Amino acid sequence: MADKKKLKVKIFDTEYSLLVENEDIAKELAIYVNKVMEETKEELPDQPAQTIAIIACLNIAYDLFLEKNKNREFQIQASDIVKKIKLNLYEPEIPNPS
Repeated sequence: MADKKKLKVKIFDTEYSLLVENEDIAKELAIYVNKVMEETKEELPDQPAQTIAIIACLNIAYDLFLEKNKNREFQIQASDIVKKIKLNLYEPEIPNPS
């Protein structure tokens, strides 16, 4: 396991101390989560922070769900293409009658 580093990030006006293996990825994730939280607050300005956080989590989970499905569809399509290629490779050649 890689050494973990301490990293401070600020999300939705609160600072968090994290132990992370990859600082760049952790920073990018924190920026993304903060962005989703801020966008959610703009859409629901009268809601408490806990509601904002739950809605933001649901939005992030929804995005992840869509990406996972895209990936699954891609894997199925790629698998189908590989099967077709294998069939073409193993199909016996029919001699030309000329």
